[in-house]
Amino acid sequence: MKKVYIRTLGCEKNTVDSENAARLLSDAGCSVIDDPEEADVLMVNTCGFIGDAKKQSIEAVFELNAVKEASGGKKTLIVSGCLTQRYAEELKKSLPEADFILGVNDYDKLPGIVLGTEKDKVHAGACGKVYKELGSRMLLTRPWSRSLKIAEGCSNICSYCIIPFIRGRYRSRREEDILKEARELAAEGCRELVIIAQDVTCYGRDFGKTDALPQLLRKLSVIEGIKWIRLMYCYEDEITDGLIEEIKNNDKICKYIDIPIQHCSDDILKAMDRKSSHDSIVGTVTKLRKHIPDIVIRTTLITGFPGERVPQFEELLDFIEDMRFERLGAFAYSREEGTKAAGLPGQVRSDVKQRRLDRVMTLQQRISLENNTMLIGRVMDVLVEEIEEDGTCIGRTYMDAPDIDNSVIFAGKPGTVPGSFVKVVITDAFDYDLTGEEL
Repeated sequence: MKKVYIRTLGCEKNTVDSENAARLLSDAGCSVIDDPEEADVLMVNTCGFIGDAKKQSIEAVFELNAVKEASGGKKTLIVSGCLTQRYAEELKKSLPEADFILGVNDYDKLPGIVLGTEKDKVHAGACGKVYKELGSRMLLTRPWSRSLKIAEGCSNICSYCIIPFIRGRYRSRREEDILKEARELAAEGCRELVIIAQDVTCYGRDFGKTDALPQLLRKLSVIEGIKWIRLMYCYEDEITDGLIEEIKNNDKICKYIDIPIQHCSDDILKAMDRKSSHDSIVGTVTKLRKHIPDIVIRTTLITGFPGERVPQFEELLDFIEDMRFERLGAFAYSREEGTKAAGLPGQVRSDVKQRRLDRVMTLQQRISLENNTMLIGRVMDVLVEEIEEDGTCIGRTYMDAPDIDNSVIFAGKPGTVPGSFVKVVITDAFDYDLTGEEL
């Protein structure tokens, strides 16, 4: 039996791909294990979104290649994912350490590669026009919180983003396939479904459907065992009144929405080829908070985009102060070859981009503390994620997505286990995390 070790980098969409790959391998008679030293095959599922992610991916390849070399070259090294899809032929020449190179659309070739029946070194086929189902997934992460991918690719073609050229145009999954997978995840102990795609709000548009996302959410919410449904990656211009009503009225949908707006300046948004404007963003945020008073809005921003001068950056700081987003992340613009933005005038120096990023996050740190302080004394449902040796529990409220948002650190009661929901009274607040006691 071939033993395979998989290391996954990047976003949750990559995690889903790795879990699909693991199931394919298991069904082919292979064993997926956690120890690279014991594995016959080493695989890195890479990210190629921005410069830092590419660097991390290459470092992971070299790290696992060292394990391969220590075995006397007896192990097989496979490099897959977004980086290889983007640079397949270049990596074939510049990365001789890799025995096989696999793109994002070719995981069905993986069993043949591992078992020795597939001899071609490079597999990076073009993206199709429909979503390619790979069957069930193998559990590689915590069972109680699982991502559910409802579409692949993106058709927005923002000027800074390489994703449409890596993962292709937007392709929705069939509703019946999504519901089937969700039921399987619930049967494995999933309590929280995290709905993901490059743009979840476009779900069903390629099928000619309108407002298909609220309909899907209603059907997901009746699955037994699911307590939370969380929405990630919602484009502001596609948030409809129907979606707002579904979030408001459906008790299983977390009053939480991730809206990556990237900037607020109309000049910068236009240069990004975004469909939103300053006023439309303010209008959508205002509407969400009016109709769903407990809504938590997460957003992502880019600093140092080409053409961002001091006035546009100061406008961004004022906007953050005014909007007071409950959750906010940011990153410095990465100049990616092959994108329209890479050729735009007014490229910003790296040190300036970083200083602006630091100012954004310092401002958000203060806002986060002020928002958190208002939660002291509140009793909240908390999903338990970890229990330390001394009995201290770490969990999340509906306000926090796994791995990227805040935590609640609290004194748990005997019998409390990871994956359970408990009532916690919040006793103190910090920049990002909360502390409390289980009731």
